[in-house]
Amino acid sequence: MSNNPSFILNKINDVSFEDRPVPEIKDPHYVKIQVKKTGICGSDVHYYTHGAIGQFVVKEPMVLGHESAGVIVEVGEAVTSLKVGDRVAMEPGIPSRYSDEYKSGHYNLCPHMAFAATPPYDGTLCRYYLLPEDFCVKLPDHVSLEEGALAEPLSVGVHVSKQASVVPGDVAVVFGAGPVGLLIASCALAFGATKVVAVDLFQSKLDLAKEIGITHTFIPTKGDTPQQSAQKIWDLLGEKPTVAVDASGAEPSIQTAIQVLKEGGRYVQAGMGRDNITFPIADFCSKELTAKGCFRYGFGDYKLAVEFIASGKVPAAKLITHRFKFTEAEEAFKTVMSGKAVKVIIDGPEDEE
Repeated sequence: MSNNPSFILNKINDVSFEDRPVPEIKDPHYVKIQVKKTGICGSDVHYYTHGAIGQFVVKEPMVLGHESAGVIVEVGEAVTSLKVGDRVAMEPGIPSRYSDEYKSGHYNLCPHMAFAATPPYDGTLCRYYLLPEDFCVKLPDHVSLEEGALAEPLSVGVHVSKQASVVPGDVAVVFGAGPVGLLIASCALAFGATKVVAVDLFQSKLDLAKEIGITHTFIPTKGDTPQQSAQKIWDLLGEKPTVAVDASGAEPSIQTAIQVLKEGGRYVQAGMGRDNITFPIADFCSKELTAKGCFRYGFGDYKLAVEFIASGKVPAAKLITHRFKFTEAEEAFKTVMSGKAVKVIIDGPEDEE
């Protein structure tokens, strides 16, 4: 049965709308969701403009989108935690239940992950989408579906804070104040950090950081060395940070992050940059720093992201700058690519379409 309008990436810079078949529940633990709100992520844009991210190459037409929330319209016969009409945030990556990574508690690292809008898997910019019930997080009544869609990037912020072992009293610095960087900074505060510095080259991004409650902001001075930038951040804070996160992927930011950390500090790489960079290994060793990578999110991260939104600890909705109808999806992507938006939300297909 067709009646599942979908926004399709055919090839680089070539998108279209297509009526796909309505998916049918075949696993009794799955639910069918009518997608209501979807955010645009940087990875969606990268597939749009480049057709690939690393080893993941778009070879067949693919539905875009993975930051979504919607309403349950059908449940499998074994589903017990959800019912028709429930509003849910949709965690868009399903691991193999048989992988070592899943069994060891690191399902985000599963090599067999079926992740929405990552080739060869279709995404969520459509009317109907299927998920296992345990990859849906029910939204409290006062949390909007737009906020539910923002649970996806916010879950990255939650995972970063866990990777960095943020505890009350920590002082953190986050390099890069794009949507994910801002959510990482806000999560650090929610985890108990007393001071958080957002670092970026653009004042407009740092103004938004202030608006969502980030305690300090910093613009690097052109021509400064990483050591000089680190000293200015120390002067700004009155102390050395215990946690540093790079959400930019920029080599100077990574170098500054290592320089700025207090001895024994923790560093997390959240942004994707060039494959190889010059890294200050001597300072890393002499300070006895701990460094970790970060890939998406793991067990409990989505649920905690929704709780942070519901409690008001993370004002994620303030990041939304533009909203578009489903039929305006191409315009929504072009708005993101123009650099004019912070966070864009696309409505699901209207019922009468």
